[in-house]
Amino acid sequence: MNPPSSLCSSLLSAVVVKESVADLEALAVKCNPAVKFFDPLQLSSEAFWGDSNAATIGFLRHAEIKHGRIAMFAFVGFIAGSNHIQWPWPMTTAGDAFPDAGGAPGAQWDAIPFAAQLQIIGFAAIMEVWSEAVGTHYMRGGKPGEFASFKNSGDVAMPHPMPLDLFDPFGLSKSASAEKKAAGLVKEINNGRLAQIGIFGFLAESKVEGAVPAISGMIKHYDGDYMIPFEGHMHLFNQL
Repeated sequence: MNPPSSLCSSLLSAVVVKESVADLEALAVKCNPAVKFFDPLQLSSEAFWGDSNAATIGFLRHAEIKHGRIAMFAFVGFIAGSNHIQWPWPMTTAGDAFPDAGGAPGAQWDAIPFAAQLQIIGFAAIMEVWSEAVGTHYMRGGKPGEFASFKNSGDVAMPHPMPLDLFDPFGLSKSASAEKKAAGLVKEINNGRLAQIGIFGFLAESKVEGAVPAISGMIKHYDGDYMIPFEGHMHLFNQL
């Protein structure tokens, strides 16, 4: 096997384990040559929970990638809900349709059954536990952003067979070159950062019209509280 080229070595700095501040600075230039490295709170120089700086950087890198992915889902979902795009099948076994709530995504969430909300949050919790417990941890030498396969998980097994993995379920990137994977990660980081800005812009505009002038009047107002996920079902807690 031929040794990697200088370009390959440079790109792989985005995915190697036990990264340093220098690796973050190099990655920052690839992500945004204009802004470059931006860490005003100097978190990348800290040692969280008394651990090593390398572990802290692994934590920060994983957190950004993961939250960027969630923000991309949220951004697309907010647009779909705002445009009255729904799944074509019933929401419940009783045949209830998905709530439209006038195209306000926050109100759509409040309107779905409490059990459905718990199922969604429960699924996210299971995925979170799996990503933390299986494989090499991102703070202990693992790759930030990597999600362990459901099929090759060592001693830990899912309670029932999983036909597809959450990451790359159809194996489309399995044979991709290291250069392509590293370049794809840079694109994913940039898309995730933009999605985080975008979804918070949507949320701000939905609460205070004119908060984001570029989309003023385009977002339905939401009377609820985004920080209270079960607001539409609080009466159930009062009965406990």
